[in-house]
Amino acid sequence: MTVGLDTSVVLRLLTGQPAAQAAAAVAFLDDLQRRGDRPIVSDLVVAETYFALQHHYGVSKADALGALHRLFEDGEIASTGAARDILGSRGLASAKPGFVDRLIHQDYSAGGGRMATFETASAKLDAVTVLGR
Repeated sequence: MTVGLDTSVVLRLLTGQPAAQAAAAVAFLDDLQRRGDRPIVSDLVVAETYFALQHHYGVSKADALGALHRLFEDGEIASTGAARDILGSRGLASAKPGFVDRLIHQDYSAGGGRMATFETASAKLDAVTVLGR
């Protein structure tokens, strides 16, 4: 069985705060592993965690992206979407379009669609229509 982790659990795993909840999150993952179940994280949770790390914990963009990338590295926790692949991109902290825009683009592209935006930096991605150009 797969078990989706929400943002509060992922934040506890990444920050270790508050300590009691972080310990409970780690124990929960250990229990999942013993049972043969698999924790998963959606792209929406990854995006929300990315912003929460920066705005509530004062973590830099690069460090937030690095922490999220490491979350998926060992394969114990799976990404349900494109986050794992996008987080592996070089220079992502300063990339234009940025991380969340790339997640959104990939979600639309995976469904065979196009993305419409006013953000000119997104023009470098496939299947994008930049409005007002």
